[in-house]
Amino acid sequence: MKLVTFTIEEATRTLAEIRPRMERLVPAKADLDALRSRIDVLKLAVAGASRENPDAQELQTLEGRHARLADAIAREITAIHAYGCQVKDLDQGLVDFHALAGDRLVFLCWQLGEPEIRHWHTLDGGFASRQPLHQSELE
Repeated sequence: MKLVTFTIEEATRTLAEIRPRMERLVPAKADLDALRSRIDVLKLAVAGASRENPDAQELQTLEGRHARLADAIAREITAIHAYGCQVKDLDQGLVDFHALAGDRLVFLCWQLGEPEIRHWHTLDGGFASRQPLHQSELE
């Protein structure tokens, strides 16, 4: 993937386009995790059971649903990455946008639920090192 750097304005415009995708992705990821948990339990319950066993049938159904949902999530993430930004964490709904702060490459950082991009962090700093965004730092 080609590195794309964003100004604050460009990232804000892109965010308007990807926000609806993230609003769907975060709950879809929670559903995927719940399916995985149920599948893991059913695998233990049906060890050695016949295919006619109701739990074995449920397991088969849930595995198919899990595969379809995982594929849909992967396609959505790929579509978001095509904008040049990066989905960092689906549990928290984190998206980063490469930006320049002077001659330094940094990330503009947005989390689902935030009305706009308000933070940035270094490339290796991550979410825990987010700092408030001052527009003058990234112009």
